[in-house]
Amino acid sequence: MGDPGVLSRNSPRQRWVLAEAHPEEATALAAEARLPVVLAELLIARGITKASDAYRFLNPDVAHLNDPFLMLGMAAAVERVEAAIERRQPVLLYGDYDVDGTTAVVLLKTAIEMLGGVVRFHVPHRLREGYGLQSSVLEEAYAEGVRLVITVDTGMRAFAEAETARRLGLDLIITDHHLAQAGDALPVALAVLNPNQHGCAYPEKSLCGAAIALKLAQALLERRDAARTREKTLPSFLKMAAIATIADAVPLHGENRVIAALGLRELRKPVGVGLRALFAAAALDPATKQLTGFDVAFRLAPRINAAGRMDVASEVVELFSTRDPARAQELAIKLERLNRERRDTEEAALRVIEERLKSDADLKGDCLLVIDGDGWHRGVIGILASRVVERAAKPAIVVSIEDGVAHGSGRSVDGFQLLEAIESCADLFTRFGGHAFAVGFALPADSLPELKRRLRLHANERLAGRKAERVLNLHAELPLERITPVLAGWLRKLEPLGHGNPEPMFVARQVKVVTAPRTMKERHVRLELGQATGASSGGAMRAVGWHMAARAGELGLREGSVIDVAYKIRENEHPEYGGLEVEIAGMELVKL
Repeated sequence: MGDPGVLSRNSPRQRWVLAEAHPEEATALAAEARLPVVLAELLIARGITKASDAYRFLNPDVAHLNDPFLMLGMAAAVERVEAAIERRQPVLLYGDYDVDGTTAVVLLKTAIEMLGGVVRFHVPHRLREGYGLQSSVLEEAYAEGVRLVITVDTGMRAFAEAETARRLGLDLIITDHHLAQAGDALPVALAVLNPNQHGCAYPEKSLCGAAIALKLAQALLERRDAARTREKTLPSFLKMAAIATIADAVPLHGENRVIAALGLRELRKPVGVGLRALFAAAALDPATKQLTGFDVAFRLAPRINAAGRMDVASEVVELFSTRDPARAQELAIKLERLNRERRDTEEAALRVIEERLKSDADLKGDCLLVIDGDGWHRGVIGILASRVVERAAKPAIVVSIEDGVAHGSGRSVDGFQLLEAIESCADLFTRFGGHAFAVGFALPADSLPELKRRLRLHANERLAGRKAERVLNLHAELPLERITPVLAGWLRKLEPLGHGNPEPMFVARQVKVVTAPRTMKERHVRLELGQATGASSGGAMRAVGWHMAARAGELGLREGSVIDVAYKIRENEHPEYGGLEVEIAGMELVKL
């Protein structure tokens, strides 16, 4: 189902972009690999042109995982961890408060403890401590006997903290995936595990933080028992790594696809009490419904993230580590409550933002939107920025003002470097960071007007003349009569879907609206569709358009209307009217 957010969908305009077709190559690949032509077309669009590569993509296997020792720094990291295990030295894992960071802690904690090590962990509080390593925590850990610190999903900018570790005599291993440029300076550490660093030959450059932690765990475990690790331990570890890989929106191809696909398969048979409790809280039953990447991204991940956004992220680690079913249920119920609070907080702010966008003439004319509010929860301003981008098709920054400090989070659109924009205002910030499409910062609240002025000039210069529009990327033409259960089964083999492996979006031309449109809850629309050449309601395809009732009204749809429709294929699991249907993503009236 589509996003039920409160922001309206009636602007900006939608532009359809149909991918280039490769009919000869698709026909050849389909014949050689024994695939439907439309699936072959989708694979070619992903750069897969050989039957052997198609088989590997559609049938990921644990043997496709890369050798962890190809990663620069891995040998030194493994030797130091093994020494700590042998000497019974406590190891401190220092994580981040999001899904990627907390699941990375769980992975390494489990692996080191399985090998007999002693592990402590620290996940910072988003509001009280903020992102990244803290020297005070390192000093406290040293005083308590820790001599090895491993960061997970953080550390690439911890230059001062790395110096603190060196001064104390703490060995530091940094595992992280954040690196803007391959030639960036690195903090001084015993080892840095990051496939993006200069000189690292590791073939998969887009691993998330938890996947890098997985590679360290894999290296440690395989040194102890390679056969058992590959057959039993590693598949189990892939569950946590898959959640992080899907939630962190890294490209789902190469090794990331292997991790996500195999981990998703393992998630369908959860064993740990914490995972089972989380499934129950999210109303997911993998025994009765096949788990998808969508379920992970929009059902599991938000509940895990809610801890870091609204409260204490360390409880996520406890949830996945505990063996007490009662405690697991208690923690999962708390995550569910926090997620509801996050959703309510987000929706309240969205309503304010919607009114601001409607009434503020200056905002309407700006190429980059900066929207501020007093006391908006800092845990949701990134989500709010994403919602504004979805609504306005413009880069957006949402700012929360608390105690004289303005905390901002921004998201961008294709073709606009948001980090470059805030770097042009670097002298205003007390801290800032991010990348092309997502940034975060803090500055004195009285500097906010100057920030807005500078960003407006910067964005208006670079985006002048560009129309705000939502681009709908269509992957192939597919008439409705070609939608069959067999084809749907083949398309399921593309799972898990996500960034870099998008859900197929099709277009069907000259489709007849067979019966009068039916509006649901004043926002959604249900249609019966068939080909314009004499289709009857008996052979019609059911269709649903979430938040499309207004569009149906704009087009004046009625029985007999002929439209081009952009759509996704869905399998409705309702016991009474289940079966194949299409989810409408766009409609255009055809003038015959």
